[in-house]
Amino acid sequence: MPKHIASGIKYLASVELRKNGLSQQEIGDKLVVDRSTVSHYLNGRNLSLESIEVAKTILKLNPKDFLLMVNVLFDDLEIIRQLVVIFKMNHFKTSVGDTCIGCGLCVDLCMMNAIGIDSLKAKINSNYCCGCLMCVEDCPTDSIIILEANK
Repeated sequence: MPKHIASGIKYLASVELRKNGLSQQEIGDKLVVDRSTVSHYLNGRNLSLESIEVAKTILKLNPKDFLLMVNVLFDDLEIIRQLVVIFKMNHFKTSVGDTCIGCGLCVDLCMMNAIGIDSLKAKINSNYCCGCLMCVEDCPTDSIIILEANK
């Protein structure tokens, strides 16, 4: 069943990318599938309605749960990051307070590679932040602030 759910998510991603004007080859490159698989997705072949419904439910999860779920389904960080970017509906404003000690825990936790250390202080690239808050929850100095922002 997990493979069917993963296919449902890739189907929804294919539809979303097609709406954005990408060709089948470009979609295949982003989702790491061949063009004929994308064609099957876009034509609704070889997919069960149940797997698509489960995939739609996964898309409604909060960012952290979505990230953890797709991590279990795909176990490939590049595909996971691509899916988060494709389905990103919210934008986040990030900041790191002066209490940051530069321990790097947040860097290790961030599956999106949105955090780096510069001059012994965490720096977050808001363009890549998915709002999962895993860094906020585990920061030993409570230095990270992530807020949902308008586009």
